[in-house]
Amino acid sequence: MFTTTEAFEAEIETALNNKTKPIGSLGQMEALAASIARVQGTLSPRADTCVLTIFASDHGMAEVGVSAFPHAVTRQMVQNFLAGGAAANVFAASVGADIQVVDAGVAGDPITDGNLIDRRIAPGTRNAIETASMSEDQFHRAFENGRIIGAALESDVACFGEMGIGNTSSASLIAAKILGRPVLDLIGRGTGLDDVGLDRKRALLTKAEARTSSRLDAQTALCEYGGFEIVMMAGAMIGAAEQRRVVIIDGFIASAAALCASRLEPGCETSFVYAHQSAEAGHGILLEALGGKPLLQLGLRLGEGTGGLLAFPLVKAAAAMLSDMASFESAGVSGPA
Repeated sequence: MFTTTEAFEAEIETALNNKTKPIGSLGQMEALAASIARVQGTLSPRADTCVLTIFASDHGMAEVGVSAFPHAVTRQMVQNFLAGGAAANVFAASVGADIQVVDAGVAGDPITDGNLIDRRIAPGTRNAIETASMSEDQFHRAFENGRIIGAALESDVACFGEMGIGNTSSASLIAAKILGRPVLDLIGRGTGLDDVGLDRKRALLTKAEARTSSRLDAQTALCEYGGFEIVMMAGAMIGAAEQRRVVIIDGFIASAAALCASRLEPGCETSFVYAHQSAEAGHGILLEALGGKPLLQLGLRLGEGTGGLLAFPLVKAAAAMLSDMASFESAGVSGPA
């Protein structure tokens, strides 16, 4: 991971303060530009290109009623991504980002499609309500696959999304165990549970919570409660950060993966930009734990990297501002008296 120096921090501040504007007048965009400069190690950063990688996998606990949707929807949505029909596809096209889709462990037979990246570990995890969702070997395979995918990206900006029915439950349990919080603090409606469904989800996750110690390290939490897509996403975030790419963190599930990444590889979070605060109950808790200030507040709770895509133009604009905006001296404009 990279580090910054006091001298470079001073250079960033001077560069921003000398742009043709009152000092601090671009608010959070100035802080964002400074973050991008740190990631790339230059006062002329670029954030012109973005790739969204969507990791898809099924969760065994979806079969016992933690979601309003059946696990078959995971596979159907992968096919929708590949056909270009999902919200992520539409948003990506609108902001000029590319998409790639990874099968991390979708239930059923392997999906045959030349545009799908096959990194499936197994056809879904075990039921984490009753037992560990994956073995240590499966964890390591998923993590390394994700790390390689993240490191191989060639875009300026990396965005990661997920698809997996039941993964808000997985993310709630992971976050609860890493932070030492009651899982009830982090449970939301996910895909849109009604009150009866939400009560059932709370009861099931409370039962799952009781299986293990109140606090777990990131790897153990992922082995006990994670999905292959969340593990791969954490690995991919680290791989992209290692290559000094800006990593846009999407919503609740992506933030749970980011929390894991920050614990598995401390320092990688310096590459993270937090797209938005979702409507999911536990997302604010995760953002506070990560020290993340979200760029947007749109009430999103879809996942798929959609919030990250919507934040990409802000990241692109912040980098361009630092790189291309004139200084008082270069523009011949009088500075503050």
